[in-house]
Amino acid sequence: MNALPEHWGVQLNPNTLTISAEGFFKEIADSIVQADAWSVLSSQLPILLVAFLVTLVATPIFRRIAIATDVVDHPSESRKIHTRSTPYLGGMAVFVGLLAGLLMSYSLSEQLPIGYRILPPWIIIGLIFITVTGLLDDVTECDSWIKVAGQLIAAAGLAFSNVGTKVAAGLLDWLGIGQLPPVMIPGLGQEIDLTNLIGGLIIGIFVLGGCNATNLIDGLDGLLSGVTAIIALGLLVLSLIIVDHIGPSQIEVLQSSLRTPEEAFDGGLTLAGARVILCLALLGSVLGFLPHNFNPATIFLGDCGSLLLGYASVVVILMLGEAGQTHLVLAGLIIFSIPIIDTILAMVRRRIQGRSMWDPDAQHMHHLFKRRFGSVKSAVLAIYAMGILFAALGIVLGYMSVVGELHRKTIYIVFILILVVSAVIGARMGLRQLRTGKAAS
Repeated sequence: MNALPEHWGVQLNPNTLTISAEGFFKEIADSIVQADAWSVLSSQLPILLVAFLVTLVATPIFRRIAIATDVVDHPSESRKIHTRSTPYLGGMAVFVGLLAGLLMSYSLSEQLPIGYRILPPWIIIGLIFITVTGLLDDVTECDSWIKVAGQLIAAAGLAFSNVGTKVAAGLLDWLGIGQLPPVMIPGLGQEIDLTNLIGGLIIGIFVLGGCNATNLIDGLDGLLSGVTAIIALGLLVLSLIIVDHIGPSQIEVLQSSLRTPEEAFDGGLTLAGARVILCLALLGSVLGFLPHNFNPATIFLGDCGSLLLGYASVVVILMLGEAGQTHLVLAGLIIFSIPIIDTILAMVRRRIQGRSMWDPDAQHMHHLFKRRFGSVKSAVLAIYAMGILFAALGIVLGYMSVVGELHRKTIYIVFILILVVSAVIGARMGLRQLRTGKAAS
């Protein structure tokens, strides 16, 4: 058992800490170290079933609501692949199923090992904000600043829940910088923890980037919902691997983030269970939606759904770094590679062409695959295959890292390599289209 953090002002002796409290805290640490992945998974499987069934049943209901209220996508642009009007309140059905699964998790929390935190309520609040933001855009086509504000509020919820706040510390350690000293604000007499400030910025970047990345790839029937199912399954496997490999060093880091011992007694230490819960609910909800969304789709996710799926995925990825294991966050991002790659291709391609980053075009990954394979189903299945390969890569790298067979720097190198290759391909696409445009003029 590691010593309790000094900032608690508590020492392990009979004068300052009762024997029962000391024993209970040791029990928390022992329970976390000895937790079994299969036991955690089997105790929470009802979440998957509930999320699946609720979404499966709710989707036709929201389809009828969308048609009745004319929340329908009428294909009027040449870049759009579908040729018939399709309702797009599917994101609300996914949200209802996801929420049902997450709410059920609270009734199953007693089956988790001692020391496991329940799903932080702020995460559910963040999911609500993201869903409402996307719904406003689906119904009213709201201004972009409203969408950004909604995503940042959802990101703030993660910081309040201490989700992702340790990622910056892990990154600074990897860079050899270490913990940054607090900085005093002139005239106010207040200190700013620079590491936590950087952590907050990272959370905001992750949420904005993840939500918009999933929004970009939502261009073919069943594409985003299927890719998200693969991502959720990959993150679930990685989360279960971590359950079996939480050691004393990680517990010591988790202890250090507590302000008082009571936080551990009342709420637990680790988000290992919350990761599994969110993965199960996300997987169940997208699987329940996929039969209605696969080609030929009878309903679309809309911005409501695409932002929601991006946010939920990012939350799990950030939770992987709860003890500062930034390399595991990058393993999660490798699992999330398909949205990331498509976003980088679009950004670099448009930059080379001198166009706005937000200008729509018909050069996204799904457009290219559709032209290459000739049908929506073939293109979607090909991208699914790519998603499975990246998910497997992220899982293998994460596993080898936690068992000590791979240096964490390797995961950094692989992730950077994915980014660089994507940027190079995007640049080549942009230059080729630029030459084509000049030749045509």
